[in-house]
Amino acid sequence: MNGKMHSETGAFSSDGMRAEILNPFVHKLELDNTYDKIKTAIFTVILLPFRVIVICYLIVTAWLIACIGLYGLSEEDLRRKPMTGWRSKLRFSILSLMRLVVVAAGFHRVRILGHHHKPAHPRDAPVVVMAPHSSFFDAIAIVVLGAPSVVAKADTARLPFIGQLINYTQPVYVWRDDPNSRQNTIKEIIERATSKEDWPQVLIFPEGTCTNRSCLITFKPGGFYPGVPVQPVTIRYPNARDTVTWTWEGPGALKLLWLTLTQIHSSCEIEFLPVYYPSEEEKRDPKLYARNVRDVMAKALGVPVLDYTYDDCRLIARAKQLGIPAAPSVREVSELRTHLGLERSQLELHVAAQGMSGRPRWVTSAEFFARLGISAADPHAQRLFDIFVQRSTGLASFPDYLLCAAFLSLQHAPLSQLLSYAFKLYDSTGTGRLTATHFEEVATRCLGLCQEDAQNTFRQADLDEKGYLTYDEFISYAQKKAEFCHIFATDAAHQKPKTQ
Repeated sequence: MNGKMHSETGAFSSDGMRAEILNPFVHKLELDNTYDKIKTAIFTVILLPFRVIVICYLIVTAWLIACIGLYGLSEEDLRRKPMTGWRSKLRFSILSLMRLVVVAAGFHRVRILGHHHKPAHPRDAPVVVMAPHSSFFDAIAIVVLGAPSVVAKADTARLPFIGQLINYTQPVYVWRDDPNSRQNTIKEIIERATSKEDWPQVLIFPEGTCTNRSCLITFKPGGFYPGVPVQPVTIRYPNARDTVTWTWEGPGALKLLWLTLTQIHSSCEIEFLPVYYPSEEEKRDPKLYARNVRDVMAKALGVPVLDYTYDDCRLIARAKQLGIPAAPSVREVSELRTHLGLERSQLELHVAAQGMSGRPRWVTSAEFFARLGISAADPHAQRLFDIFVQRSTGLASFPDYLLCAAFLSLQHAPLSQLLSYAFKLYDSTGTGRLTATHFEEVATRCLGLCQEDAQNTFRQADLDEKGYLTYDEFISYAQKKAEFCHIFATDAAHQKPKTQ
């Protein structure tokens, strides 16, 4: 999805800017025909090794120059004042090598569009705001912009070779696990943006995580706190096959690298929009400033905006980790439930508490709507059903839907509470006892266990070999096992998913 809205994923609302429903954290990429598979196989043998060797040589050379330039400088030195003299001049050599890396990767020509086809002077716009953020290939923009100071996760400093190159931009590092990181980051951006010293521009990807470019998600206000003018910059990848997008649900980094480096040519467009000068009201309200800049960028891109955040990514990642049905779409399910009034009424928890005894598990759309008390004429209701429908039968698993809804309602509660509802939802007898098959359904859907581990867990927990487990029996077993301690943890103690 390169700057186009598709009717099946969302729509513009009456104000022309807000999207109704989208899932910006999903990207599907498959080689779906024989020609593409053969072509990729051939270029994997012929083109890929050559490109990898050239790219590695260039990056290692740039890294060596960066090590020389950074020799004798501490982290505090890099944060205190901009580099000058011979160290600053080495930046040009590093940039030249990185431009060659971009060409070697297949981006033979990066098309520059927009206002004067170049970035504004740092004094005119101390901060550059770039969106959408969809890939590690967005680093191309850092090269095009002349190596501005990036705002990046602190983890990137530890990346082999690349870490030193990023350090040479004198970045503003964000420590996501540090409660004071946000304030420290904002303070550092303000100091640089208002400094009289010759700092490079500060480059920010305000979305804070990668999306599929179908919309612009919530802009974090950190880069807007200084209240200084910013230059919005957009980035697009207008390729026939999107091999660059790196989202929470989709191909991993190595697959994307492989498929991109086996393309003969890849395209990238960077557009410089006019410098945005904030009003007095925007200077006082960074969130308003961020929203207004986002609207300008969305209009230039021709995509809607959607108030999704990094926390939504964490929610999706946790749902995937546990095996919750329709995990990649839980944010969309949450949005739909809000539209339909289900989130407020908590009806699903009441229905789930009654269990499924005597009720069919698989339901038609009419039965689905009737059980939830929602109108079949509401397009949000139809979309909710479509997320859970089994294409081959046209039916949806009602327990799967209720489990997903319960997960959203209980996301801040211990997992044991969700598990208590799951035991009722997948107990077809109404006796409070789960057979091995039904326990396997529960364990793979809300404990994150694979089929084999679920079977082994059932055998170990069924001490008397009765052939069934009750909720209390399983909880009693789980309390004695370290591997199930997360079941009893509160939201604050939940394991954090790996971030991008």
